[in-house]
Amino acid sequence: MIRIAKPFNSFDGYMNQQPENPENNSLPATDPLASSNADKSIIWEELVAQHRDKLRRMVEFRMSPRLRGRVDASDVVQDTFIEAARVVENSKQNPDIPVHLWLRRLANQKLIQAHRKHVGAACRAADREQHGQGEAMASSYSIARFLVGNFTSPSNAAIRDEKRQLLELALEQMDPLDREVLTLRHFEQLSGPESAEILGVSHDVVKKRYVRALEKLQRIMASSGVIE
Repeated sequence: MIRIAKPFNSFDGYMNQQPENPENNSLPATDPLASSNADKSIIWEELVAQHRDKLRRMVEFRMSPRLRGRVDASDVVQDTFIEAARVVENSKQNPDIPVHLWLRRLANQKLIQAHRKHVGAACRAADREQHGQGEAMASSYSIARFLVGNFTSPSNAAIRDEKRQLLELALEQMDPLDREVLTLRHFEQLSGPESAEILGVSHDVVKKRYVRALEKLQRIMASSGVIE
């Protein structure tokens, strides 16, 4: 479970922790695989070490409740790197987007495949809802699970679960795109342009929706009793 070291006493105190680079308003100019003269095998080992934990956290955060317990996030990430290594080995072209976003895209695809394989046909309708537009969307469950875990004491499981359910129901009222912008910018700590690249919208749209989502999230958390 994704967790910050200890609960926060205020919404502002928590929100001020992230994103790590809020002023990073540009995509990386270059990527490690861009140099045709580079030893790609050595670079690849460095990329795996650099991105493994972040990809695992992304996959774990986006796993549906049905998939948890059937598939480990680390296995999805391992499949991602196997596929990425195959592509790099067999292609003379470098990814058309920054390599960390390319790896994230592959991990997203592997997560969707795992959901379809292990959850099965009985949940196809929910699968289509959660994985719209080819993206494993962040669910209200995932956001609520994360936030309640960081704003409440673990000493009373019943109260924590009740608050999570209330928060989840309230989050369902948030626009799905606003939830996704919030997840990309805040929980995955991606920059505005990186989030825009993933969502296929402009950076201005991401900025406006991020501010709106933060304001609505604070109201939702207060009404759900997660914060006062």
